[in-house]
Amino acid sequence: MATPFREPAPDAAEGPSSRRRELGQTSARSLLLTILGEFVLPDGRPVWTRALLDVLGSLGIEPKSARQALARTAAEGLLHSDRDGRRVRWSLTGAGVRLLSDGAARIYGFGAPGGEWDGRWLVLLASVPESRRRLRHRLRTRLAWAGLGSPAPGVWVSPDPGKEPQVSAVLDELDLHGMSSSFVGHYGGIGRAGDVVAQAWDLDRVEQAYREFLDDFGPDLAAGTGPEPGVLARQVQLVHAWRRFPFLDPELPAALLPEHWAGTRAAELFTTLHTRWDAPARTAWAELAAKR
Repeated sequence: MATPFREPAPDAAEGPSSRRRELGQTSARSLLLTILGEFVLPDGRPVWTRALLDVLGSLGIEPKSARQALARTAAEGLLHSDRDGRRVRWSLTGAGVRLLSDGAARIYGFGAPGGEWDGRWLVLLASVPESRRRLRHRLRTRLAWAGLGSPAPGVWVSPDPGKEPQVSAVLDELDLHGMSSSFVGHYGGIGRAGDVVAQAWDLDRVEQAYREFLDDFGPDLAAGTGPEPGVLARQVQLVHAWRRFPFLDPELPAALLPEHWAGTRAAELFTTLHTRWDAPARTAWAELAAKR
């Protein structure tokens, strides 16, 4: 499937209850993007409306809502349609391919064990006047998406200095280079790195989200070979649930995480189930997509 099918990311300033609500949302458009990224993108061929409606229907989405999601996604320039009599088939546009390819790379690369941390931090000073609220929101969203946290107003940090080019691109996009400075180095002798982590990221909230993922999909692991029939819908649900974590989780090195971090077990569960269900889900998709 990777920036994951970038819908507008949640505001980094939202509280835990708001973020839990965001996590629980399964809009028709959001599910459609997951289906497009998981099956239509790698297949590389147009798909009939009926196939998309059938999969969305198996996920509890009414036809009217599904058609509205298709229309909205097309209006955003990610899909285009062509007719064959009364039937309509949909193809990804160039923008759609780029968006979903970015999302796939991020989703499937996320959660992999990292190397040993060298102890260096990237620190960004980027202050935006309160009067420019829209710009402040865009900066928060882009930097949080990149995995940075903010322990204090105007200060952003990451234990991965390799993200500096990505951060620089964000500043270029928002025309903020003239108002920003960056530093790379080891933590000094004042204070504790753990306090910075606690101020910059709500790891309790992230871990709770991982535990909910484990509760939702853990029983599938014990069930054996897979949820057939229905493996296609379950695979979509699995990817749809997982695709949010690259935004929620800053992927801190093990040295900065709590013991027995639930994210490690969740990543293993996702990889195991996705691998187990991949072939039967694609077979089911191929049969569905072949119907006219």
